[in-house]
Order: sequence, then structure tokens, then C-alpha cells
Amino acid sequence: MSENDNLQDADGKIELNTTETPQTPEESKVAEASTSEEIKESIETTETTPESTIETEGTTVETIDVSEAVKEDTTETSEDVTVETEVVSEEAKDIATEEVSEPVIETSDKAESHVEEIDEANAEDAEDETNAERHEVESKDYHAMTMEQLVDELEALIKDQKIQTIKSQVDEIKSEFHSKFGELLEEKKEEFLSEGGNVIDFYFTTPVKKRFNDAFKSYRNSLNAYYKALESNLKQNLENRLTIIEEIKGLINVEENINTTYKHFKDLQEQWRNAGPIPRDRYNNAWNSYHHHVEVFYDFLHLNRDLRDMDFKHNLDKKTKIIERAEELAADDNINRSFRELQVLHKLWKEELGPVGREHREEVWERFSNATKTIHDKRQAYYADLDKAHEVNLVKKEDIISKIEDIAQDQPKSHQAWQNKIKAIETLRQDFFNAGKVPIKVNDATWTKFKTAVRNFNRSKNTFYKSLKKDQFDNLHKKQELIKLAEENKDSDDFDKTTSLMKKIQSDWKSIGHVPRKDSDKIWKQFKKACNHYFDRMHEERNAASKEEMAAFEEKSTLLETVKAIELSGKPEKDIETIKTQINAWKAIGHIPSNKRFIDGKFNKVIDGLFGKLDMDKAKLEMMKFENKLETLSNPNDTRLLDNEQNYIRKKITEIKGEINQLENNMQFFSNVDESNPLVRDVIKNINNHKDSLQTWENKLRKVKSMY
Repeated sequence: MSENDNLQDADGKIELNTTETPQTPEESKVAEASTSEEIKESIETTETTPESTIETEGTTVETIDVSEAVKEDTTETSEDVTVETEVVSEEAKDIATEEVSEPVIETSDKAESHVEEIDEANAEDAEDETNAERHEVESKDYHAMTMEQLVDELEALIKDQKIQTIKSQVDEIKSEFHSKFGELLEEKKEEFLSEGGNVIDFYFTTPVKKRFNDAFKSYRNSLNAYYKALESNLKQNLENRLTIIEEIKGLINVEENINTTYKHFKDLQEQWRNAGPIPRDRYNNAWNSYHHHVEVFYDFLHLNRDLRDMDFKHNLDKKTKIIERAEELAADDNINRSFRELQVLHKLWKEELGPVGREHREEVWERFSNATKTIHDKRQAYYADLDKAHEVNLVKKEDIISKIEDIAQDQPKSHQAWQNKIKAIETLRQDFFNAGKVPIKVNDATWTKFKTAVRNFNRSKNTFYKSLKKDQFDNLHKKQELIKLAEENKDSDDFDKTTSLMKKIQSDWKSIGHVPRKDSDKIWKQFKKACNHYFDRMHEERNAASKEEMAAFEEKSTLLETVKAIELSGKPEKDIETIKTQINAWKAIGHIPSNKRFIDGKFNKVIDGLFGKLDMDKAKLEMMKFENKLETLSNPNDTRLLDNEQNYIRKKITEIKGEINQLENNMQFFSNVDESNPLVRDVIKNINNHKDSLQTWENKLRKVKSMY
């Protein structure tokens, strides 16, 4: 027969609701101090029970109470009062066998969920005696935390808590982190694809993701090392406990002094208490088997009822204390603290104490079970209220999702409008995370609905910015062309012509619009550098020339006064020569500041006055004055003034031709009138005058053309 033959079949695992309000370390310590340590201390002070001996001869069984002997001489050893048992009677064996066939079980035969919940929790703790400390680890609202905060929490748990006590917290942190990072990853992937990227080339990570991976890897390695060491220990402890059960089973068949057998039994019980943790899936079966055989041994002790009754009384007293404490806990409003302390009470009931007399078994168990049920029901009600709160949170989150969907439906046309929507969505995202937990059954569906709503908004946003980026790339190309043009002309010495070009380039730059942000600063600095280079050169040269120009202005001012004082001799040729000399002197002076050029008009007016005093043909005088004017307009680097003058002359020629044609048409009405008619003579005179004027303007036009 193997060592497991006497174990009962394993019960089905009961799934527990492990979500609970965090219990402070102080509450946990008070709870355990008021139960486990207090009751254990009481047990230790009453461990010593009177030993008895039996003597069996033939079919007679005599029970000997040695308590009086112990009282008379406390220094007498157990061997001094022990009568050796040489033969165990057949009757005694029959009685023992009969008792074994119907083992006493203190718990009810029917399934009690409130007891099973406690047993399952204790079975979980039994795998590692330090696991009970995990209930002191605070579970926070990880759903409302950012990825950075989640990693901070994970690193703090690994550093400050025992690795085997933080599984639920780590699992929740992992789930929340992956959800948040997954959402960010999808958003970045869509942006990458919207910019023309290939899905096989996409890769994205962040420093916080690396921190999380490192922290979780550290947790996993530490946990694996812990459980590897624990597994070996659990296996050995289980073997030790099964060996103890086998030894207890064999006590009823040992033919030895009952006193020695009882001491052996108490030693086995102590070994059992110190045997250490065992696998959780074997916990209940091992304990049930142990208690079964302990009860069989106590029933075997009916051969020495005083000894057995003393143990029964001891167990009854301690179980009564446990019941009273459980009933106090049933009235406590701190649900989680009561449940944790109740676990300790059940562990003491099961692991530290043996059975009570048959007449009390049903009664004490019923009281203990009722107190347990009260706490169980209050705990279930607490979680029911928690579920209601989660339902309220669900309504809040559904409303937030609806608002996100409404915002996603609108498609603004401007960058600023999209920025406002992005801020609104971010606020709603934070509200969603801060709204609290929802019922587990709809958690995944709610999260999926939220992600879908946000993803739809992001897709619309990306579509807008994709088209915006296309325009920005076009603008970038246009501005790069302007930069090229500015750099090609930045070293030009033709300041009059290039300045207008550079100003036009700057004006075009302002009208083009935005470029991609990553290129904005770079191209602006490049463009600004080229423009500043040109205008700095221009200003530097003009500042150098300004002194010379002012000196030229002063010289022209002096010459103007000299010309005004000229008195003509009356001889045309000599006077013309005098006038031309002054004109040439004026031209030789050079450039003056642009804001002082009004002096040229004054000089021309004085010269025209001098020409008007000459006694000579008016047509010649007109051409002389015009030639003088052309000298002032002539500039080899800038023909705009000559162009304007040429256009003016052409316009005058056209007007004069039109007037001549009109007068000649009018003459047709005088076909029967003699030319001696005054009216006809005036018309003919006007025609001749216009023809003379036309000749003069045509000469001017030829003169202008010769200046190019």
C-alpha cells in the first residue's frame, strides 16, 4: 500500500474573488495578534495531559488513572508508574476496528460555500507560509496611471515587497501598461503608414517601454528562482507529512504501553505542526486524512477514556475561544480585516487543535460555521455594493466614449481647430482612466469600444495632417527655390536692380505658407542668411558712397547759383557754348543722394530759361533743351527713365497724328470753298503747325533711341 492510499479524492478548486480593499499592515498585525498568537499561547500552556497506563490480560482490560500517582510524587518518572502491556486483547482490537470503520468528521457532510472559501484561501497560503503577507500589499488604481507611473509602481513593488506576494499587482500593472502602450503603438503605426511608410519597416519603442521590459524580466527571473526553490521544499514537506499520517495510522496496531503510544502520538502531532508548507492542491486532502486518523486514534483511546477526555476538554476550551472570536468578527464592519482574521481562526481550528467529544462536535461546528457564514455573507454583500459602484463607473465611461465618438464625427478644416479637438480628446482620455473600474464581464468590451473611438478620431486627424503635409512639402519646395534664387544674387553689385528682386523674393516667401516643422527652422536660417548677406553689402557700400554724394550735392548747389547769375552776350553761338559748358560741368559732378535729386529739376529749369533768351530757331532750341534733358536721364545701368520718356514721346506722336487726321477730314467739308476763306486758312495753318510739331517729336524719338 502506498503512502497516498488513505488520502481522500481532491476537491474541485473554488475560484475566489480576490479583489478587496487594501488592508493596512497595522490592521493585519492586530488581527493576527488577537487570534493566532493568543490562541497558540493558550494551547501551549495546556499541552501537558495526564498519562495513563493499561494492562491487558486475557480478555480483561483495566484502565489505570495515574493522575493521583503523579500528584503524590511529581519526581517519579513515567516508567515508575507504567505497567507494560504484553498482549492487546482481541476485544480491544475489535473495538478499535469498529471505531475506525466510521471516522468522525466535524464538518457538515453537505457542501458549505462559506467554509470552502476559507479552506481554499488557507490552502493557497499553505503553499508558502509567508504568502499571507501578500494581503498587506496595497492594490492601487492602476487604470488611472500613466505608463511612467505604472513602471514606477512595478519597480517599487519588486524592490520593497517579497517577490511571491505581488503577483496580482504585477499582473494588473502588466495588463494596464500593455493596453496603454498598445494604443500608443497603433497610433504611431497609423501615422507612419499615413506618411507613406511600409508596414514591414515599422518599429516603435520608448524609454519607458524599455524600463518596463527590464523590470518585468527582473520580476519573472526572481519569481522563477523563488518557485524553483519552493517546489523542492514543498515536495519534501508533503512526503514528511504523509509519513506522519502513516505512523499515526499504525499506532492503533502497536502492541506497547499505551502511555508510550500516547507520547509517540503527541510527538507526531508536534512534528506535523512543524512540517512546513505543502503544495496547495494537496493541502485539503492531506489535512482531511490527518484529522481522520487523529480522530481514529482518539476513538482508540476509549480504552483510556480519562486521557482522551482530557484532550477533548482541552480542544473544546480552545475551540470555544475561537468561536467567540469569530462571533466578535461577525459583528465587525471591517469586512476584509474580519475575513483575514477568520482565515487564521480556521487555520488554528484545523491545524492546531484536535477533535472534541462526540456530544459537542455538531454544536461547536454549527456555531463556528454560522459565524463564518455571517462574515461570508457580509463580504458577498460588500462585493455586491462594489459591483454597483462599478456599474456607475460603466455609465460614466460609456458617456465619455459617446463624447469621443461625437468629436470624431466632425471634420474641421484648419490646423487650430484640430489642435483644439486633440486637447479635448486628451482630456476625455484622462477622464476615462480616472473614472474607475467597471464590472469584469464588460471590461474588455468597454476597453475595446474606447480604443475604437479614439482610433477613429486619430485616423481622421491623420488623414487631415496627411493632406496638410502634402501642401507643406509643396511649400517647402517653393521656398527652397526662393533660397536658391537669393543665394544666386546675394553677391550682385547691381544694387538698384537686385534690391527690387530681393524684396520680391522676401514678399513671395511670406505668402507661401507653412512647411514641415522639422524643416522650418533650417530653411528659414538659410534664407535669412542669404538675404542679410546681400542687404548688409548694399548698406555698407551705400554708407561709403553717401559722403561722396553729399559732397556732390553741395557742389551742384554752388554751381546752380553760378548758372542763375549768368548774363548772355546776345551772340547765340557764344551763349550756346556757355550754356553747354555749364551743362557739362553739372554732369561731371556725379551722383547725389536720391533724396536730393530735386536739385536737377531746378538746374534744368534755369537752363531752359537761358535757352529761351537765345535769338534762334525755336525748333533747334527745343531740341537743344531736349538733349540737355536726356543727358540727365541717361544711366547705363538703369534705362527706366529713358523708357518712360520714349513712351511719352510715342504717345505725343500718336496724339498729333490723330489731330492732323481729324483736321484733314474736316477740310473735306470745304471742297467748294476758296482757300482765301479765313476759316479754311486757320485749318490749313493748324495742320502745318501740327506737322512741324510732329517733326520735332519724331526727332526727339530718334534722339532717345540713339541713347540706348
